[in-house]
Formats: sequence, C-alpha cells, structure tokens
Amino acid sequence: MSDRDPDVTGLAGRPVRLLWRDPRGQVRSWVPQLFARRADGTALLADCPSQPDAGGERARKAAEAVAQACADIGWTYRRLPPLDDILAANLKWLAGYRHPRNAGRPGLTEAILEAFTRPRPLIEGAEAAGDPIEVLPAVFHALWHGQLTAGLDTPLHERVLVGPQEWEVLGRTGDAE
Repeated sequence: MSDRDPDVTGLAGRPVRLLWRDPRGQVRSWVPQLFARRADGTALLADCPSQPDAGGERARKAAEAVAQACADIGWTYRRLPPLDDILAANLKWLAGYRHPRNAGRPGLTEAILEAFTRPRPLIEGAEAAGDPIEVLPAVFHALWHGQLTAGLDTPLHERVLVGPQEWEVLGRTGDAE
C-alpha cells in the first residue's frame, strides 16, 4: 500500500541484491521485493510474502541479514504481513484506476466530491454526479488517491458506502443500511 501513501515519493521493485557470508563462510544473497523513498529522505526495503511463513528458514535468516545491512546505512527493513484477500482484491481493482486519465473531464472530480460530501452508497453518489458509465472510473480514481474513502475490508460493490476523505470508515461494514 506504499503506492497510496502520500509520504512515499518513489518506489522500485526488486531494487538490489544483497550478498553476505553466513557464519560458515558461505555466500548468501537476497533480493528484497520493494524499495520506498519517503519525502523526509528515509528509505524502506521490504519483503511482501504471500503467506506469513513463506520462504521458511532461508527467508528468516535473510530478513535478519537485510535488517542489519539496512540499519548500518540508516534504512529500515520490514517483512510486511500479507494483505487480507479481500483488501488485496479491492486495492488491485482500484490500482487499475490510478492513472490521471481516469479522473475524467474537467470538473468531474469536483462533481464527484460534492456528490459524496456525506457517506452514501457508491451507485447513488455516482448517479448524483452524472452518468455512472462516465463517473465510476473517476470515483475509483478518487478512491485510489484518497480523495474519497470506503471500507476496503469488504468486497467493493454498488452499495458499498463511500464518503469524503475525512470520513472515518473503521468499524463500518461498508454496506448501506
């Protein structure tokens, strides 16, 4: 989710291969999956396993070596927990709308933000802003960029509640009542 974090200014996949010798003198290597540069200049190397125990003992030992190397140069290393399947699916869907072309015609974003000044079902807000065929890609674009919010822990659907950026969605089911 680093690509949705406004404090992240740069991302790279599989950016570096680290080499080291284990206690027996054997050369070992590991390629972390993600590099993120933050606005404050700090950096993060991370692995994003599909399961908590993915890679077994080799991954655990590599994580220790990479964490130490990162600490030596002032970076952070983390082995990120896998995303919940529903959250991952929702983020994958929304990521397809990240490109600026999905913001739509001039004035559409403003109409969408106005339609969702209070939380309401996705389809109702889309219809209030115009033709859903035109509006929905721009709503998904606004959700990706954090201009709107929705509970992403349930599958996205036409009745999921969408609200303004400031709206707190934690603890909600994401469905309209």
